[in-house]
Amino acid sequence: MRIESDKPENHGLSSKALLEFFQQIEHSGLGVNSFMLLQNGKATAQYWRAPYRKDCPQLLFSLSKSFTSIAAGIAWDNGLLELEDNVISYFPDRLPDTMSPNLAKMSIHHLLSMNTGHANNIYGLVANAKDWVRAFLSLKVEREPGSFYLYNTHATYMLSAIIEQVTGQNLVDFLMPRLFEPLGIPRPSWETCPMGITAGGMGLSLTTESIAKFGQMLLNKGVYDGQRIVSERYIHLATGKQSDNRMAGDSADFTQGYGYQFHLCRRGCYRGDGAFGQLCFVAPRENLVIAATSSLNGRQQLKALLDLIYEHILDQLDNNHSPSLEDHQVLQQRLASVTYPVPGFQPVPEGVPDFGQRSYLMSENPRGLHKLDVSLKGKQIELQFTHDTYADRLLFDVTKPVHTQGMFEKDLALHRQEVVTYASWLTKNKLKLTLLYIETPYLVTYTLCFKERELELELNYEMNVSLSPHTKEFTAAGHCI
Repeated sequence: MRIESDKPENHGLSSKALLEFFQQIEHSGLGVNSFMLLQNGKATAQYWRAPYRKDCPQLLFSLSKSFTSIAAGIAWDNGLLELEDNVISYFPDRLPDTMSPNLAKMSIHHLLSMNTGHANNIYGLVANAKDWVRAFLSLKVEREPGSFYLYNTHATYMLSAIIEQVTGQNLVDFLMPRLFEPLGIPRPSWETCPMGITAGGMGLSLTTESIAKFGQMLLNKGVYDGQRIVSERYIHLATGKQSDNRMAGDSADFTQGYGYQFHLCRRGCYRGDGAFGQLCFVAPRENLVIAATSSLNGRQQLKALLDLIYEHILDQLDNNHSPSLEDHQVLQQRLASVTYPVPGFQPVPEGVPDFGQRSYLMSENPRGLHKLDVSLKGKQIELQFTHDTYADRLLFDVTKPVHTQGMFEKDLALHRQEVVTYASWLTKNKLKLTLLYIETPYLVTYTLCFKERELELELNYEMNVSLSPHTKEFTAAGHCI
């Protein structure tokens, strides 16, 4: 099955309503980097704001969890595991010396429903260990499993570890013939733990179109292009209420309940989502799927995006106006012109430094940047960043964006990935460098201030969104050597 494009008027939603929706996204300052709307299996609106591209995979963060859920469902359908199986039964050689009754009761169902019995966030305690399975099983389980909902990324990781135990395959290998290939999704990258087990709860990268295909399979109750992927019974369990999350939420789409790695929403809708607005939204009653990747700065912006989806898409399905070719053309022009708000290119001021190459030793900083080599050659600028464990050389041009490769984190680790760089002189001594890592939501800005009469540098670092606030921005001094 190929996702086909069609005019919105053919599916009960006017181009005028969609145009208003996208204008509201822009007016609200929501950083939606890509968007696909499927109605009755057809794409009626889609865009990728340049330099993001249709063929470029995006890091999904916790939206990865929903794919792990379907992997568990496929394994269940094939008799490889049971939802009532105790977690400890899969890891007899990695159990703690003293095992609590609550740990003994924890089942696959509890992992799926985020109801393991842990009373506090365990993320750091597991993520900082080498053996995540052993670390997870060693932690205190304060509540009886099934009695207390708490979002738990490493509960999803344990599902991945269990699937590897019962199949002898990692999660990607297991899913290739059973999910990815039937949906026409190329082999994806999925980050792993230090022991090489697929992370499960994070770290998957897919294109927006692949997210949309996944949503269409969910909407079709486990079927895609006539092929059964996972049982309808499992889809019913996964998208039904398995946990009460009212204490964990503060708005309608965060308090409707939690299924098996899916959030339940208003009006019978449900979603998988990841940090900074990675979204697979399914509206069964309206026969509608929305896939989006974003750079949102928190839950309030996700709430605002969901509110716009209800107000300007779902609520407008029964309020269609007469089809207008002019409205459709305006919508298509609008979608084709969506771009990321990167800095414009400025004329180079007189008197900018022309020192060839300098090397600066940097003061202590949160990102472990030890040395910065700066080369100024007319319109082109070359920098080498030397960190604790790697060096990264990047090229900039003050007249145009440069597409290159650079080292930067994804969800768990550093990866060489595509980055688009921009450079502009703000003054004759102040240089602004912007790096847009288009496989992630991350945009990084460096401002270099070259000191007059001194071979010194002041570096200001800013990151648009981050899961680690202490590394989001800092200032460091550099001394020429």
